[in-house]
Amino acid sequence: MKQLKIYLIALMALIGVSTSAQCTYKNTAFNSGEYLTYNLYYNWKFVWVKAGMASWYTVSSVYQGKPAYRASLTTRGNGKLDDYFVLRDTLLCYNTKDMAPLYFRKGAKEGKRYTVDEVFYSYPNGKSHIKQHRIDNDGKHHWKDVSPNECVFDMMSIFLRARSFDPTSWKKGFVVNFPIVDGNSMNAAHLTYSGKRFIKADNGIKYRCLKLSYSEYENKKWRTIADFYVTDDANHIPIRLDMHLKFGSAKAFLVSMKGIRYKIDSQVK
Repeated sequence: MKQLKIYLIALMALIGVSTSAQCTYKNTAFNSGEYLTYNLYYNWKFVWVKAGMASWYTVSSVYQGKPAYRASLTTRGNGKLDDYFVLRDTLLCYNTKDMAPLYFRKGAKEGKRYTVDEVFYSYPNGKSHIKQHRIDNDGKHHWKDVSPNECVFDMMSIFLRARSFDPTSWKKGFVVNFPIVDGNSMNAAHLTYSGKRFIKADNGIKYRCLKLSYSEYENKKWRTIADFYVTDDANHIPIRLDMHLKFGSAKAFLVSMKGIRYKIDSQVK
């Protein structure tokens, strides 16, 4: 009887590890210390105007005593359009070294509004659990506890994970489905592969890229949020982003990259 009990405990532990592993993924695309910068452009009265800069930084860190990746995305307007539109976003996430989400925060100042979204992830008994936190523009706090039946991701963690996808067998129209969460909602989302393009970055270099479209299902319809053009090599570095915002359109073009894991094989001579 004692041996049976030990066996059952070991079996449950194995099941827990197996289930938890579903939320993990092998990172094959980036190293700690990767730093990317972008120019931001905003469509203002049918004219594309340089509106600011963005930077993405990924480093090895520690979250609640465990090794993790910390990724941050910061966008800053240059002041030229502040009388009409203010863009000040700071996004932060922690993922385990095998890419399971741990924490997400987005502080967004868009126009006259400022909101904060947080997501806290845990995996009790190998199952997903999240705490969602939203601070409204009026300062009110809203909390939710959810135990979804599948792994869920925020916009930062799915971006980190997607860079390690292997697209060699993908054909146009291939779709990757996943649930996306923020501080107060959970929606179906997907990435759609749309083939290859040649994209010139703001560093003057042209790259062969894969086009991926990110869409969310909201109010009973699909809406494309952004189109990503990532290098067609093992790094999958975003070269250009087209953002379809509720208040207009914006684009981001790569300016510089440091700490890249592999040689850039997608550069067009």
